[in-house]
Amino acid sequence: MALAAFGSGLSLRVNDTLLPKLAQEFSVSIGEASLVISCFAISYGLAQLVFGPFGDRFGKYRVIAWACLASACSSLLCGLASSFMALCLSRALAGFTAAAVIPLAMAWIGDVIPYERRQPVLAKFLIGQIVGLASGVWLGGFSADHLSWRAPYWLLAAYFVGVGLALFWLIPRLPARARRIQAAHSGMVRQALSEFAQVLALPWARVVLLTVALEGMCLYGPFAFIATHLHLSHGLSLASSGALVMLFGLGGFIFASASSLFAQRLGEQGLARWGGALMFAALLLVGLGPVWWLALPGCLMAGLGFYMLHNTLQVNATQMAPERRGAAVSAFASCFFLGQSVGVGLAGAAVAHTGTAALLVVGGVGVLAVALNFAGLLKRKLAQR
Repeated sequence: MALAAFGSGLSLRVNDTLLPKLAQEFSVSIGEASLVISCFAISYGLAQLVFGPFGDRFGKYRVIAWACLASACSSLLCGLASSFMALCLSRALAGFTAAAVIPLAMAWIGDVIPYERRQPVLAKFLIGQIVGLASGVWLGGFSADHLSWRAPYWLLAAYFVGVGLALFWLIPRLPARARRIQAAHSGMVRQALSEFAQVLALPWARVVLLTVALEGMCLYGPFAFIATHLHLSHGLSLASSGALVMLFGLGGFIFASASSLFAQRLGEQGLARWGGALMFAALLLVGLGPVWWLALPGCLMAGLGFYMLHNTLQVNATQMAPERRGAAVSAFASCFFLGQSVGVGLAGAAVAHTGTAALLVVGGVGVLAVALNFAGLLKRKLAQR
C-alpha cells in the first residue's frame, strides 16, 4: 500500500513543475495551465464520496488494487492528450482513479491497528506518499527540461500496472481481519449519504474537516507555484527547481522516521502548533529570500511542518467516527483535496496580479492561523474529557 501511495503522490504533484512547459506547449498563461492541477484535485476530492462506502462494502484493500489498474489507464490517456482541454479532462479522470488509494489505506490501517499504535504506523505508511510527492515534483521538472511533458504519464501507467497486480497477489494472503467487508446493502447510495451525514453531525468531525480543508487551501495553493517561483525569480531550470522542492518530501520523511519521538515530546497540540510555525517560516523564506539557496532549508521546513500538522489531523480523522471510519476518512480526504483545488484556483487567478512571492507569503500566514486555531480547539477538547 505504501507503493500504491507513492504512485498516487507522484500523480498528484507531477504537474507542479510542468506548468511553464504546459503553458508554452498549449499557448496558455501560467495561471491557466494550473487548471490541470485543479481538475485533478477537484475530481480527487469528490471521488472520496464514492470510494469510502465502496471500500467498506467490497473491501478496502481490493478497491485500492482496482484503483491502481484504473490509474494506469487514466495516466495513459493523459500521455495521449492532443489538446489542453483533453489533458484537463484526462487529469480529472486520473484524480478520480487515484482517489481511492491513500484514504482507503488510512482507513484500513485504522481497522487493523489499535489507536495507541496508529500514529507511527500511519507515519511509516505515508513515507510512500511523501516520497511520491517529492519525486513527482522532480520528475515533472526533469521531463520538462530533458524529455517531454508526456513522459511522466507513460511512466505512471507502467508503474500503476505493476503495483495493482502486486496488490491483487497479496489479497488472499492477508489475515481474515484485514480482508473484512460489510454486508451488502440494497440502498448503497442512500446508506452512503446517511453515513456522511452522521459523520458531519459530530461537532469534532466538523472541526477536523474544516481544518484540513483550510490547510489544503492555504498550503497547497501557493505550494503548486514554488517551482515556478524559483524558475522565474532566480533563473533555475525546472529540473533544479523540482529537485529543491523534493526537500519538502525529505522533511516529511524526517517526521515519519521519528514520529514516535515527536509525538512523545510535543503531543498532538505541540505538533499542530509547531507544524504551523514551521510552514509559516518556510513559505516566507522561499517567497522573500533574495537568493535561491534559501529554498533549501525552506522546503525542508515546509515538509516537516506540514506532516507534523497533517499527521495529527489524520490520526484524529481515523478516530472521529470509529463506527463509520471509511466514510469519515473519505470525507477527510475529500475536504483536503477540495481545499487544495480552491487554493490552486485562487492562486492561479491571482498570480498574474500579485506575483508568486506574495502568494507564498499569504499562504504562510493562512496556514499558521489554521494550525494555531486547531491546537487551541484540540486543547479545549482534551480538557473536556
